[in-house]
Amino acid sequence: MKDLSGKVALITGGGSGIGRGAALALAQAGAHVAVADIDRDRAMAVADEASWRGTECFGMALDVNDQAAFDTARDMLLRRLGRVDIVMNNVGVVAAGVPEEIPLREWERTMSTNLLSIVRSNATFVPLLLEQESGHIVNTASAAGLFQYAYERMPYSVSKAAVIALSEALALYLHPRHVGVTCLCPGPVATNLRQQVAFSGSPVRMRPPIKGMAPIDPLTVGEMVVDAIREERFLVLTHPELHELLVQRARDPEGFLAERIRTIEEG
Repeated sequence: MKDLSGKVALITGGGSGIGRGAALALAQAGAHVAVADIDRDRAMAVADEASWRGTECFGMALDVNDQAAFDTARDMLLRRLGRVDIVMNNVGVVAAGVPEEIPLREWERTMSTNLLSIVRSNATFVPLLLEQESGHIVNTASAAGLFQYAYERMPYSVSKAAVIALSEALALYLHPRHVGVTCLCPGPVATNLRQQVAFSGSPVRMRPPIKGMAPIDPLTVGEMVVDAIREERFLVLTHPELHELLVQRARDPEGFLAERIRTIEEG
């Protein structure tokens, strides 16, 4: 999808952070953007901001835990703009705590929001993209799903690892059918994700993939997403260091895990 001019994109979790950055970057590239968020006011604010780029952008409320909400969004886009070309599944929540103190309900909430939301989105949009024989899906995972560097957000890490696996399998199925798939695996990004952390039990410290790894701007991440769609690239890593860590892990999985354990023991 080299030219995004006139394409129609839907972004869940678009009211802030990476979703906002992607909305602005897609609009700048010429796409019409539907900004969806659990908070309609936030979605509308980002849509207004994106509209200044000269394309048609609008906001909507969407609860990713509701299958019918995806169907409603699809029908609205088809009525208003006549098509859907890009679907970015970007919602994420974090349950934090030591593993034995995180209750089952937080596991269920995290898996439903972070993973099953994409399953619901696929149920609505994959048939549409297959029928038109074009389109692109972007799933936001995390560096926390690529390898384990902490234990205090285990439900989040597990859900994002599953998103990566889902995305790879989806690419195997969709790429031969002219539908692209991108899996975004960000490291630290300057977003409000920490405000959505649900802590359970004893206090814990949230660790980055690498000590001192600096957060990057969400708009920069949005531009990476646009480039990946244009280039039909699967994996997007926001920090070069993440690639280096993946290479180290592939070369010596036992040593890699031992080093992560040592880092945690040293505090």
